[in-house]
Amino acid sequence: MLSYRCKLHNIPLKTSTCLECGTREHVEVKSNIYWCDICNVPIYERKCSVCGTNGKRVASDLRPVFPEERLLLEIIWGEPFKYKDSSVWNTSGNYYLIDGKLYRFSVAGLRELDTDAIRTAFNTYEEVNYKNSFEKYVDKFIECNKDRYTEIDEEALRYLQEVTMGYDARDMFVSFSGGKDSTVTSDLVIRALGNPKILHIFGDTTLEFPETESYVANFKKKHSSTPVISSRNKEKNFEDLCQLIGPPSRVMRWCCTIFKTGAISRKISALFKGKTKILAFYGIRRSESASRSKYDRESEGHKISKQVTISPIIDWLDFDIWLYLLTRKIDFNSAYRLGYSRVGCWCCPNNSAWSEFLSKIHMKEQYEHWHTILVDFAKSIGKLDAEEYIDTGKWKARQGGNGVNYAKKSVISFEPCVLEENAFNYELQRPITEDLYELFKPFGYINTTLGNERLGEVYILKRDGEPILKLQGRMGSTHLKVTIFDYKLDGALNLAAAEDKVKCQLTKYQMCMGCRACEGVCKFGAIRMETLADGEISYRIADEKCVRCKACVNHFIAGCYMRKVLATKR
Repeated sequence: MLSYRCKLHNIPLKTSTCLECGTREHVEVKSNIYWCDICNVPIYERKCSVCGTNGKRVASDLRPVFPEERLLLEIIWGEPFKYKDSSVWNTSGNYYLIDGKLYRFSVAGLRELDTDAIRTAFNTYEEVNYKNSFEKYVDKFIECNKDRYTEIDEEALRYLQEVTMGYDARDMFVSFSGGKDSTVTSDLVIRALGNPKILHIFGDTTLEFPETESYVANFKKKHSSTPVISSRNKEKNFEDLCQLIGPPSRVMRWCCTIFKTGAISRKISALFKGKTKILAFYGIRRSESASRSKYDRESEGHKISKQVTISPIIDWLDFDIWLYLLTRKIDFNSAYRLGYSRVGCWCCPNNSAWSEFLSKIHMKEQYEHWHTILVDFAKSIGKLDAEEYIDTGKWKARQGGNGVNYAKKSVISFEPCVLEENAFNYELQRPITEDLYELFKPFGYINTTLGNERLGEVYILKRDGEPILKLQGRMGSTHLKVTIFDYKLDGALNLAAAEDKVKCQLTKYQMCMGCRACEGVCKFGAIRMETLADGEISYRIADEKCVRCKACVNHFIAGCYMRKVLATKR
C-alpha cells in the first residue's frame, strides 16, 4: 500500500503533496506489496481479504509473469516447465517471486548465451506451454484484491468526471501508445464519460513493436465507435537520422521530439484548429521514473502548448495496472506476455538488458539490423572497439556530437564590426536564402524596400516603423552583417544579450532539419515546417498568427533543439 512522508518536515502525509511545503519536492513515497502464503498470490493490504491471514512484505511493486516469459526463464535455467504450476511474478531489482520466494535473476550473463539455441527450444516447447496454472492464480489474485480494484476504479472515474466538467467531448483526446498504461486510461475515460467516441491519437513513431502494431489494429476493430487517428512524421526516416546525427542515447533522446512530440503536436493543431484549450488524457505514472515522479496530475502547456494534460492513473503502481486489466479482462499488448515491462520504441536506449535479450530472441532480424547500424556509427566516430562499445551499452550514455560531422553546423563564426559597435559580421555555413529572413519575424516585421536592395539590406521593424534590426547579405552569399538598433529584444538589457538572441536564429538557420520541435513551442500555431517541391524542409512563420512574443527564439539551448542534442565539448 502507498504511504507518504515529507523528508523536510519529517511528518506522515495522506497525499503526495505536503501542506507545509506546498510541493512534492521533499515527499518520499513508499509502497508495500504483501504475499499471502495460503492463497499463493500477492496482495495489496497486509491482511488477505479471502483467507484472513497476514501476508509478508515482498516488494514495493510487481507485475505478473505470463506463461511465455516463464517458459523462457525455465529454458535459460535449463529446467523447462519446472514452474508451470507455480505462481510467478516479477519485481524490481531483477527478482522473480515464485510461490512467495524471491529468486535473483542475473542479466550479466545474458550476452554469453546461445540465443539461436534458446529461440529454437522456445518455439518447440511453446506448443504445449498452454498446460499451466496461470489462469488459476490470476483468478485468485483478482479475488484477493477486489477491494483495491474498487478503490482505484471508483476514485479514477470520479476524478475524470470532475475534471472534465464543462468541457465538450469534442475538445479532448486520449494519447494512445498501445501500452498497458494508455490502454487503462482509454478504458477509464470512455467509462467515466459514458462516451466511446472520444478521439484517440496513436503516436506512431515508426519504431513500434510488431505486437504493438497488431494490438492497435485489433483495438480499432474491437472499438469500432472509437476514432483512432495515427500521427507520424512522414518526412523523416529514423535510420537516416541515426547516420546523420548519431543514434539517440539516454541523455539525447531526439527521437521522441522528432517522431513523437513533433508529429503529435502537428496532428493536434490540425484536428483542434481554432481551439484555445483542449484536454489530453495520458497514462503517465509517477512510479515509472524519477523525472515523472515530479509530474502533476493536471498540467498546462508542457510539451504541446495548447493542451491541458490529465493523468488519471498518475499514482497507480504496476500492481494496480495489472489488477485493473485482469479484473476487467481487457485485451492488451501481447509483448507483455513475452516479458517486456515497457513497450515504447523497441530499440529505445532506455530499454533494459533483459528487453534487449528478449529482442534477440523474438525479433532476431530487426535486432541484428539495428546492431549493425550502431556498430557502423561507432566506427564512424572513431571508436576502435566498436563492437564492445555497443555490446556493453556504452553507446546509451553518449553525450553531444563529438565525431559527428553535422555538429559542426552549430558553430556561429562572427566578428564585431570595427566601425559600428552595434553591428556584427557573420560567416554562415549555409548560403543566404529567403528562409533566413523568415526566422527574424519573431522580432518584428520584415521590410525589403527600405534598405539598399543592391547590398541585400533587409530591415526588421516595429509596428510603428522604427527599426529593430538590419540584415545585410546578398542571396547565395555566406556573409551576413547584422546591425542591432533596439537592444531590448524580449527584455535583453544590453547589446551582448541582444546579439545572443540573433545568434539563436542564425543557429536555427544553419542547423534546421525540420525536426518540428519548434512547432510545438508556439502557443499560437504560427510555426510550421513545409515540405518544398524538391523534398527540402522549410521553416515558416505565419505573419498573421505570430504575436512577436519571441518565446520560440531561445526556448531551446542556443535556439535550436538540434544544437542542444549535438552540443560538443570544445
